[in-house]
Amino acid sequence: MHDLPTHLWYSITSFGGAGLTLPLAIAIALWLALGYTWRMAAAWLVLLGAAIGVVTLTKLAFLGWGVGVRELDFTGLSGHAALSTAVYPVALFLLLLPARPAFRLGGVALGLVVGITVSFSRVVIDAHSPSEAITGCIVGAVTALMFVRWSWDAAPGRLSTVPVAVSLMMLTVGLHGVHLPTQRWVTHIALKVSGHERPFIRARWKASHNNRANAAPLSQTQNTLSAPVLPNERTERNV
Repeated sequence: MHDLPTHLWYSITSFGGAGLTLPLAIAIALWLALGYTWRMAAAWLVLLGAAIGVVTLTKLAFLGWGVGVRELDFTGLSGHAALSTAVYPVALFLLLLPARPAFRLGGVALGLVVGITVSFSRVVIDAHSPSEAITGCIVGAVTALMFVRWSWDAAPGRLSTVPVAVSLMMLTVGLHGVHLPTQRWVTHIALKVSGHERPFIRARWKASHNNRANAAPLSQTQNTLSAPVLPNERTERNV
């Protein structure tokens, strides 16, 4: 599986982008409100908002203050992993809500497989470390499973499966590959809140650990942490 062409891995990772998953999440909320209850729609948005908040806070902590775990190469949860493992299981659950429990359970499992595949792709294309992809995947999966558990016994709604399926499929096809500059937005917020002129960068952040081990002066370490990104450095990638 790891030997798939690079362009295919980039295509897979695009299924976790905010430009696709956020519109899908909003569409899910609208269908829940129209076909079931506004409480279900609100619960879904609150849970997803909490997951996005956790992802954002970890990224702000690193970009603004250098808070991370060097031993795990962790600089913040993967947003692609969290969003994909949250949205796709719930989308399939919504489609299969009128069906028998076994089909609903199968749909949720398939959605989780999609999210896990997207999470794995983030590691393959060197966009995130394994720890970041795994933790993002866990947060997204917990979000989806909490909503599914809460909504499992929902009364049959007024929705026909066909329009829901068509609308979600059209969004998926139409918005696949659409990019939102989420990392730029988070970086801008981190700098505003922290008061720093430059964000912390993974490579220099890891290198600073070696500098301290070699008893480098504090001023030198600080300069290393806040130095600008060089063109040939791997930067922290999209949410």
